[in-house]
Amino acid sequence: MNGVRNRASIMRTLSFSAFTAAFTAVLVLSLLAGYMLPAAADKDKNNDNDDGFSDLLLPNYIFSTNYYDSFGTPDIYASLLGDPEFERGETVHLKVNLVNKGAIYGFKSDTSVGTDKDDHSLSLKELKYETRRTTALGIEAEMISGTPYIEVKPDTSIQTMESLFPGEMPEHPLTFTITISNKAPAGVYYLQLPISYEYQSQVRMTTNKVVRLGLTGMDHITYYASASKTLLIPVYVKASPRFEVTEISGNLVAGETQAIDVTYKNTGELTAEDATVRMVVMNPLSIEQSVVRLGTIAPGESQNARFDILADSDAVIKTYGIDSEIKYYDEQGEITISDNLEVSVPLEEAERKIGAFELALAGIMILLIFIIVNVLRNLKKYE
Repeated sequence: MNGVRNRASIMRTLSFSAFTAAFTAVLVLSLLAGYMLPAAADKDKNNDNDDGFSDLLLPNYIFSTNYYDSFGTPDIYASLLGDPEFERGETVHLKVNLVNKGAIYGFKSDTSVGTDKDDHSLSLKELKYETRRTTALGIEAEMISGTPYIEVKPDTSIQTMESLFPGEMPEHPLTFTITISNKAPAGVYYLQLPISYEYQSQVRMTTNKVVRLGLTGMDHITYYASASKTLLIPVYVKASPRFEVTEISGNLVAGETQAIDVTYKNTGELTAEDATVRMVVMNPLSIEQSVVRLGTIAPGESQNARFDILADSDAVIKTYGIDSEIKYYDEQGEITISDNLEVSVPLEEAERKIGAFELALAGIMILLIFIIVNVLRNLKKYE
């Protein structure tokens, strides 16, 4: 009877021991899972302690100590290098310089070091690492045009920069290619430049406990935060005369010279002085006088030019696009030539006319018919 009781007691003890061991194992694994959390590795290439730990799960707060909290973030501004004023129709390469004006404006003690020399040494090291807080890392900038008059070339719209230190000029500016429309009104246009980057948000010094994790040579852990802002890049389109063809009257006729009237309007912002228009024609067309004086054309005013154009008799019946351009003096007294102004003129087939030969032939035929009829009448009389 006592043997049965002993066996039952032993079984209960073994069951309780097994349960305790299982519970302890689960608890230990849970604690380890909580202690091993991913953290961002230090991205500073100058850090001699960087042994490839960025690919590992780094120790969390349990294995590190925060001695100080620093205050300050990167503060990025953008400026355009060179002249910001451009002509209509230009394709230009914008060189944008980024400047980081971020500054550390304070520290706050988080853990007291007391009289411990080791802790004091670690705290001083952390202060050094904390000064990297204002460095912007992994910068990505995208230029966006909010107007249909300026196009940003897609293959240059996104630019990157590895890092931007406070107070330092980047070695190479960001370069974007834009095209300004020929129809862009003069004035200032603001291109948007959204940027995104990371910066150091916290540094914690590791304790000796990291050796338990198999990590040696790591004296600190760096955590990063993301940030973004949108910058504005002003671009100016110069004021100047701009011309459009507003009216065309007259048609071309195959084999004939016809007068074509063309009305040119100054839709720009400045006056064109002593303007002349030149029309350029090619076979099967020809022109008697290709240059016509228009005079001074103020903004909003129009001038008419007449051209006498000859079309070959065998010219194809279609609408012909004839090139023209206006030469004028600008406000600085310099000669300027406008963009090409196309004049579309239809060519019509000539009306068919009876020539002298056809008239002579018809007269002969009528005379022959008259003679024959007259001869027949005379024959009847003699009979």
